[in-house]
Amino acid sequence: MNVLPENLSSPDSLRHADLPTPKPNLQAYDRERRLALLSSPRRLLNYLRFRLAIRRPNISHWPIKLDIENVSRCNFACTMCQVSDWPGRQRAEDMSLVDFQSIIDGQPGLVEIKIQGMGEPTMQGDAFFDMIRYARRKHIWVRTTTNASLLHLNDNHAKLIDSGVNDVQVSLDGATAATYEAIRRGGKFDRVTQNCRLLNDYAREKGNVGIQMWVVVQRTNLAELEALVDLASKLRFGRLTFALDLNDWGQDAWRDANSQLAAEHLVDTARAFELVEQGRASGIAVGFWTNTTKYSARKPETICPWPFERAYVSSDMRVVPCCMIGNPDVSDLGDANAFESNWFGQSYADFRQSHLDGNIPRPCQGCYE
Repeated sequence: MNVLPENLSSPDSLRHADLPTPKPNLQAYDRERRLALLSSPRRLLNYLRFRLAIRRPNISHWPIKLDIENVSRCNFACTMCQVSDWPGRQRAEDMSLVDFQSIIDGQPGLVEIKIQGMGEPTMQGDAFFDMIRYARRKHIWVRTTTNASLLHLNDNHAKLIDSGVNDVQVSLDGATAATYEAIRRGGKFDRVTQNCRLLNDYAREKGNVGIQMWVVVQRTNLAELEALVDLASKLRFGRLTFALDLNDWGQDAWRDANSQLAAEHLVDTARAFELVEQGRASGIAVGFWTNTTKYSARKPETICPWPFERAYVSSDMRVVPCCMIGNPDVSDLGDANAFESNWFGQSYADFRQSHLDGNIPRPCQGCYE
């Protein structure tokens, strides 16, 4: 259960509020990580190297996590998302199952992946669920995010749970149809909420508790936070996370646009406490997530960990620094078909060095203070 620290006393201090646990079930996550490490001596050795590593340009360990974008297309055009700028809401072709398997087989250090990027993953159909199953057979923890719009089709809600997925985040940014549909353009509130019930009922039937509702807080839904807690309860979620910042996708135009929508400083600690208590009364674990000014270039320990532990692979097999950029047209670190030579190569070393030196690359500056 999330409880906000007692010393929170100002809107700014919400940056240090009780963040959601990285997994909704830490015991299950720890169990799967142990199984993953014990099933592969090479993976275990890599993990030990990672744990002992000092942040420096040239590292000797493989990434322990990856974000893998199976599709870069979406059926929504959300107001705060760069996909709404792309022709046809699509940047590239879908990733094939063969390419996905090649990524997994070629990454000896993986203990966790996220299968989702800028697109809606269920648009790919059964190949998406096959990807989850493939990774789960290797005891890799799998997380994904969905807008829930297609879960009623082809038993997708059941296929998702039956795939063995560990953690599902469902994006739901409004407690009313008017608010939701104004933000998640192309979405239908009634359809999505019905699908959330389908998913949660089936997940509970199968004993899967890793389903959480995820709300991107912005000026357009700021008045509905309490109603969103009620909605989470009504839709049978066990967890609700309020994401308090909007990122800029590493682009000036999106920084300007999303700064107009941002509402992080409009949620004070008193209201946050009340939301936590409201959730507790309904059996909902309410948490908060913020990335704004999360990182600092003042010392190695506070710089972004992504360059040293994980990467993002786009659907067209390009290596991107992270999910907050999610677009190789903005920042491209190389060909994922040659991941090893890139991860251990000079370009990545230079990228890490820029963070260590405090010369933060422009696409990364939105996550630094």
